[in-house]
Amino acid sequence: MIERVVSGGQTGADRGAALDWALARGVPHGGWCPAARIAEDGTIPSQHQLTEMPNGGGYCQRTKANVRNADATLLLSVAPERTGGSRQTMIFARQLAKPWLHLHPGMDWRSALRTWIDANSIATLNVAGLRASSAPAIDSFTVEVLDVLAQMTAMACAE
Repeated sequence: MIERVVSGGQTGADRGAALDWALARGVPHGGWCPAARIAEDGTIPSQHQLTEMPNGGGYCQRTKANVRNADATLLLSVAPERTGGSRQTMIFARQLAKPWLHLHPGMDWRSALRTWIDANSIATLNVAGLRASSAPAIDSFTVEVLDVLAQMTAMACAE
């Protein structure tokens, strides 16, 4: 059962979709964000219950911390390629021997998601992906994936 969604707070898949999705549905959320709560659009709003990286830690440090502290990582993009922070997230997941799955709209992602969910025990899910500035459609795809994921699993709601 997925009990918590974590993410790094960047625009796009992280905040614009995953964290806002969790807030709207009462799913517990959190994760690590860069020091000073920085994101490409300024400061991450306080409604997103994120913990700042200590000692001035930035994007790379928070990415690794979120992968490390989650049971698995879901990477979302609009194309088959993994670039930038998404590529780094995948590398951290491999290094830390954490399950991860990359989904994009051009694949049979529902089937891949079902197989992955069935194969892994996930209580805390890290959601990562593209920034809104590089992929404006990533928010809607991420929300669609999380809605399907919620139907496939029993996601705990805060009551």
